[in-house]
Parts: sequence; structure tokens; C-alpha cells
Amino acid sequence: MPKRWMLLLDLKTRRGIFIVSSCAILLVVIACCSTLPGQSRWYPSRWGADDQRGAANRLTPAKVLEAREVIKQGRIYQLGRVYEPGMPMFGTRHYSLRIPQAFAIPGSNHAIYHDEVISGELGQIGTQFDGLGHMGIGDLFYNGNNRADFAKPEGLVKLGIENVGPIMTRGILIDVAAYKGVAQLEPNYEITAADLQGSLKRENLDIRSGDVVLIHTGWGSLWMKDNTRYGQSSPGIGVDAAKFLADKEVVVVGADNWGVEVNPNPKPDLAAPVHQLLIAQNGIYLHENLNTEELARDNAYEFAYIFSPLRLKGATGSPGNPIAVR
Repeated sequence: MPKRWMLLLDLKTRRGIFIVSSCAILLVVIACCSTLPGQSRWYPSRWGADDQRGAANRLTPAKVLEAREVIKQGRIYQLGRVYEPGMPMFGTRHYSLRIPQAFAIPGSNHAIYHDEVISGELGQIGTQFDGLGHMGIGDLFYNGNNRADFAKPEGLVKLGIENVGPIMTRGILIDVAAYKGVAQLEPNYEITAADLQGSLKRENLDIRSGDVVLIHTGWGSLWMKDNTRYGQSSPGIGVDAAKFLADKEVVVVGADNWGVEVNPNPKPDLAAPVHQLLIAQNGIYLHENLNTEELARDNAYEFAYIFSPLRLKGATGSPGNPIAVR
């Protein structure tokens, strides 16, 4: 073979190796990006890189006034469960309340008083409001905050529940159980975006930016009646339903089950993907273990939702008794 041909072949070979190598590098980059889904898209948040309130920023004065306008009857519904021994709790979480010996105050009128001592993961038991520091994707939480930087043993130094502020806004109940013609959805039933849309059409309602959306599955009827079944699994929203709600720009998504989302997830390799999508990626809060039975019974689909998380500095969530005013 002539020498110039050999040089030409060598040049083509090297060029081919370069092209193949470049393609390989590109594929590696694409693969790496795919292992970190949407990180460049979900932070910094639309409210700025320093924001710690997430979707609560949608609670404008106009939105509060809108909540006032939906109150027609003056009827109050308590959505919170009673905190008591034996209530369903996730994993190893616990709750106990003790009354110390009564304390007498010196004086001729014999004043005496009681206190209580409460032990438990207070922000994550009973009716619980999940804050933005509760659920992350790997080490990253809302707005790209790395847990190594803000999760301290004495409390979160960012994304603590004290940043949320009081909530008063328009709330709606999406009664998926009624839409499906049952009192209680089947265990592990994944609520889809189509289910939410069908329920809204049935109720003649829409979702507006800044709303709170509560979902009735009927699963709450097991609370303190069959705690084992209540905690083993639950119907709830799936990822596409969560995306539908996120696109509607809601502030809070709540439900009458223990995780809002379907548990376990139909895809066995996924754990709490709805929590990640709503809390970490969109700054939307979750309200779990709600009592929605009276709202569903009365067809109370539109109301004012009122809740003020306890200002527990550095906490991941809050207990409390949210109310709906119709």
C-alpha cells in the first residue's frame, strides 16, 4: 500500500475515533443528566433562590378576600383528627401525653393548675402539615437547598415550618370516592388526573391559582377503627395527578389518608414520588390525615380553608386543626 494511502487511512481512522469518542462523551453527559431529573428546572424557584415559603407566596390579599366570598352559611368543619394514644402513626413515630402532679399557687384562694408533657414527632403525627424541609430528592430539598447545609440536630436552619405563615384561601373538596360511586376507594388505587378532572366536572368546580385542594378517598373512615388496615396501604394521587395539581398552581394538597399519595406506589422502585414532586420541586405543602367525611357528606365542595401552622422554629411540619368555613 502506498505510504500516502496509509497516511490517509490513519487520518480517517483517527477522525473516526474522535467522532466515536465525542459521541460517547455526549451519551455519558445525557445519561448523567437523566439521573438527576429536572434539577436545572426545579431550582432556583420562581420566587427566587433565597425563598423559603414556596407556594405560600400565592396567598395574596386578593386571594384571602376570595376565600371570604365563598362563605355563605357560616358553617365550620373541623378537619383535624384528635391527638390521642393509639392513633395511626407512620413507622416508629410515637406520641404520649402526661399530666404532672398538680401545682398549687400560694394564696388564700387555693389556686391550683395542671400542665402537660408531650413527647412525639410533633410535626409528623396525627393531622400533619408537611413543610418544605420534610422531603427531598437525594440530598436536595426545595430551592436546591442541600440538607448538609441546613439540617441540624437542633432544627432546620432553612425551610423551617415557621416560614409558612397563616393560610386563608379558597378551598375545594374533590370527592373521588363519590365520582367512582363508592364509599371508599380500593387499597392502592392510584387517583389519576382524569379522576380529578371527572370529579371536578361532577361538582361543577374549577381549580384556581392559590387554592387548597382536599381529596376525599373514604380511607379516613378507618381511623381509630382499623388502624392496621389504615396504615398498611392507601389509595391516593399518583404522579400525573400531582403534576395536574402543580400546573394549577395550588398552595396545599390534602387528603383523608396518611400520605396524600397512593401507598405503596404501583411502581415498586418508587418511594414517595408525589411528595418529591409537590414539596421539593414545586414548594406545595401537603396536609395528611384530614377528616373530610363531613365535607363529603354535606357535598361541601367549596369553602374557606383556614390554618396557621405552629411557629416551631426549625421544624419539618406542624400539628393542628385546620378548618373549612362554608
